[in-house]
Amino acid sequence: MTSPCPPAALPTVSAPSARTPAGLVGNTPLIWVGEPFTGPGHGFWAKLEGANPGGIKDRTALHMVGEARRRGELRGGAPIVESTSGTLGLGLALAGITYGHPVRVVTDPGMEPMMRELLTAYGAEVHLVDAPHPVGGWQQARRERVAELLAAGPGAWCPDQYHNPDNVSAYRPLAHELVTQLGRIDALVVSVGTGGHSAGVGSVLREFFPRLRIVGVDTTGSTIFGQPAAPRLMRGLGSSIHPGNVAYDLFDEVHWVAAPEAVWAARRLARCHYATGGWSVGAVALTARWLAATMPAESRIAAIFPDGPQRYTGTVFSDAYCREHGLLTTAPPSAPQEIADTTERIVTSWTRCTTVTDPLGRSAVPAGAAPHAAVVAP
Repeated sequence: MTSPCPPAALPTVSAPSARTPAGLVGNTPLIWVGEPFTGPGHGFWAKLEGANPGGIKDRTALHMVGEARRRGELRGGAPIVESTSGTLGLGLALAGITYGHPVRVVTDPGMEPMMRELLTAYGAEVHLVDAPHPVGGWQQARRERVAELLAAGPGAWCPDQYHNPDNVSAYRPLAHELVTQLGRIDALVVSVGTGGHSAGVGSVLREFFPRLRIVGVDTTGSTIFGQPAAPRLMRGLGSSIHPGNVAYDLFDEVHWVAAPEAVWAARRLARCHYATGGWSVGAVALTARWLAATMPAESRIAAIFPDGPQRYTGTVFSDAYCREHGLLTTAPPSAPQEIADTTERIVTSWTRCTTVTDPLGRSAVPAGAAPHAAVVAP
């Protein structure tokens, strides 16, 4: 007996579908962010990477693990060990389930409790360091703990997201998605942490649009662009080390954003447009909002929102947390302060600089040009 035809009134299914969670990574949507978040007649396009199962770093986790397996650096069933402030941990948990590897992530007390619980639910072991490194802060303390875990686990492999060129090449598809979706892009606003998605997306878009204006977004207290290290509340952007993946030559300018300013922008986005996220999204949105006001109205500005709001209910969107840390302030100024050089003075609030250099004086290396030396336990 043949099955009856479906009712004619049923709509055609067009939403993405996949047999595995990894198949849902990529092809994320864009949303127009205009009034009332921006001024009349101005706005920008936000790429909603929170639509991936775990966030933007699902892309790089799957790619780094897949490439390591292809090269024989990561053998079947061997442990994956990495330092993370959150989103990469989710991506590695997804990669572990996809490829059949146990995952051990090292983090610090700044990771949101919800994130630690999610990682555990997805099967990852969460290792917590209890004290910052005297010079390199929590980030260096986490990296040292990773080294200990690698030495203790035969065959264990570390993606080393800060220096692995596969972290950069993973984002070529994201750049191609933006070209397909927007056709023309005049400016890109992107947060900078490990340097992976800013370098990967920026380098590809420059091939299509040589005059593209690339604006990097960092947090106050981060060393990436030459500022001294300081305690940081914001997670997912900034660093207390100097990642090798940061492509300094790509940036036309850098903006540092302070935590209260990012909180204001993330919360304002939520009220105005529903589409929002955490620290990185707030910082990127604040910068893109200013850029939209200063460029011609017909300019096409793309801003990458790395994740969504769900994991930040205990921080960015918690009144109690924000009051405790002095984050519920008035709206930030309409424009950033400016400095002529990234080392001119210590910045403590939203500040812009159009002279971007590598603070360590390293020569630029094309993204993905050098093979990655796997970090494997003896």
